[in-house]
Amino acid sequence: MQYHFLKNKGGQFLFALLLTLGSTSAACSSQSANTDTQITSQVSPSAAALPSPEAKEEGEKDPGQTDNSSKGESDMKQTNPLAEKFNGITLKEGYKKALYNNPVMTQRFGADPYALVYDGRVYLYMTGDIFEYGAGGEIIANSYGKIQSICVISSSDLVNWTDHGTIYAAGRDGAATWANNSWAPAAACKEIDGKMKFFLYFANSAGGIGVLTSDSPTGPFTDPLGYPLISRETENCDNVTWLFDPAVLVEEDGTAYLYFGGGIPGEVYAHPDTARAVQLGEDMISIVGTPVSIDAPYLFEDSGINKIGDTYYYSYCTNWNVDAEGQKEYGIKNAHIAYMTSTSPLGPFTFKGSIMKNPGEFFGCYGNNHHCMFEFNDQWYITYHTQVLERDMGVEKGYRCTQIDAVSINEDGSIAPISMTKAGVGGEGHLNPYEKVEAETMQSMGGITTEQYGSQSTYFGSGNMIVEDITTGSWLSVSGVDFGEDEKRNLTFTASVRAYDGSYGVIKVCLDSPENEAIALLEVVPDETEDFREVSTALTTPVSGSHKLYFVFFGTDYALDYWYFK
Repeated sequence: MQYHFLKNKGGQFLFALLLTLGSTSAACSSQSANTDTQITSQVSPSAAALPSPEAKEEGEKDPGQTDNSSKGESDMKQTNPLAEKFNGITLKEGYKKALYNNPVMTQRFGADPYALVYDGRVYLYMTGDIFEYGAGGEIIANSYGKIQSICVISSSDLVNWTDHGTIYAAGRDGAATWANNSWAPAAACKEIDGKMKFFLYFANSAGGIGVLTSDSPTGPFTDPLGYPLISRETENCDNVTWLFDPAVLVEEDGTAYLYFGGGIPGEVYAHPDTARAVQLGEDMISIVGTPVSIDAPYLFEDSGINKIGDTYYYSYCTNWNVDAEGQKEYGIKNAHIAYMTSTSPLGPFTFKGSIMKNPGEFFGCYGNNHHCMFEFNDQWYITYHTQVLERDMGVEKGYRCTQIDAVSINEDGSIAPISMTKAGVGGEGHLNPYEKVEAETMQSMGGITTEQYGSQSTYFGSGNMIVEDITTGSWLSVSGVDFGEDEKRNLTFTASVRAYDGSYGVIKVCLDSPENEAIALLEVVPDETEDFREVSTALTTPVSGSHKLYFVFFGTDYALDYWYFK
């Protein structure tokens, strides 16, 4: 895969990620995340999509469902002149089957996920893995050294995710120019001086913790300090092998705590003593006192912190050197997620056990385990990363994707064993089609990219996005679209589109399968402005009930900003 500069469209740079196979290929709460560790950064200049080329297929079709990842000619035999354009087209490759909600995002990679719950939505912040290339243009192993951005998406149902772009966090063009990398973000929000403020903590490789601030969960984020919040000059931190992987907890009274650290000094596998915790200042960008040590057995990385009832739960990833004695004493194995509890946010913590096995034990692709537990709508969840997306693309070089599954808390406060699944959570989800829906809101997709739109988003990396790089056979879907019980006649479908000179397109809107007949066909042609404008069309058939909604595209050189029904 290579990034190719295409052209300046409406004052914005568009980058498309193309695959070249031939070589190898009011109330808020926050919880935890972190980065895979092999210490060693260049940011993707746009929210370029993952390609949809000749990747291997995932498996057999779901019973009674269309397998969106399958290739081949669709049998769209329709008589409407616009509908006829879709006859015999080949759908672009997708990487998530119709019944699966994991991975949550397939247009880009995203690792070390951290969840922030705010105003009825879950915001996920993820390390922005990007492809690295060898001298011959082939994809090489992920060194993590090119990562300078943080991906952010959000959802109200954990099924349909809105892409908010990539926060330019580190490097020459990032918010924190002093940092070379931005790994393992952790997010929190807190009301300060009567205004809600958002805080994004991140690791500069394994050399320190930085913090960015914003008035919005999607940015723009800026650096209030101009230097690390935690460094090797911080008391009791000069002996921490890896100063990274932050997690943050904000109490109901506004008191906040930061957790970080990891690594193994020499061969001290059983008790590395490299985890740290410290109280944050009222401003959330300073610390109070000296960081204290957490004796986490067989610690490797990945601090996590939660408060359930009156108990504090510290969780982490175990290292790759758990011996027979460690397995017997603690019931853990290599690179599992384990947890400890305490009645105090700064400990001491008591070891409780393993709660989640390595992704390799579920999917066959082993790697460091990174997680964050969070509560949303009275249910506990865990978000974590795997390497299933790159495997389905035929790459397998250590590029990671984010997933979510459910967590069960037993009556005695213990955490039940957690399973990683492809089905994920949220079921069919729920989406209101009579409100404006951002086009970059997706349950699944194939053959499109998302790109920053507007000067602020383009400069800072996150904010408003659009769907770009549309070609014939590109598609995207949203799930649980509820038209209501009563059959709706006389509906119109409206989309905000931008078409460039000489372009032409048609958007086919259909229910439950991309091969079903259209309920709407929207023609897209350029105008003299080449700017976004609303275009509407009447539905061709009445609709009712809840459905998966597909948008299938014909033509090229046009973009989509938002859509709604009326």
